Amino acid sequence: MRENTTVNSKKQAPVKSAGARRRIRLWMTFMALFIGWAGYTYMDQSGEIGVKASQLAERMTVKSENEQVLVQLKYELNRLKDPEYIGQMAMKKYGLYKPGEIPVRISGQNGGND
Repeated sequence: MRENTTVNSKKQAPVKSAGARRRIRLWMTFMALFIGWAGYTYMDQSGEIGVKASQLAERMTVKSENEQVLVQLKYELNRLKDPEYIGQMAMKKYGLYKPGEIPVRISGQNGGND
């Protein structure tokens, strides 16, 4: 009888380790799948971040250009509120002069005072 008890106890030990191995194998499979999913998600999001970063850079460039244009237009708007500037523009663009003013025109390219 003693031999049967030792044989049974020896047979039960491998059964416990087989269950443990099965659980470890199941856990490792789960972890491998999880790490694979996490890696795929990371790579996918890295690509999306790169695309979004380039779009942001383009839009920031356009924004800075638009801000420069806005500053120039505001400057021009303030100058157009000045009557003296409006008079200068009328003389240059349209050839209009104040009453009693005599226009002085220089003919030729070398019209300096020699």
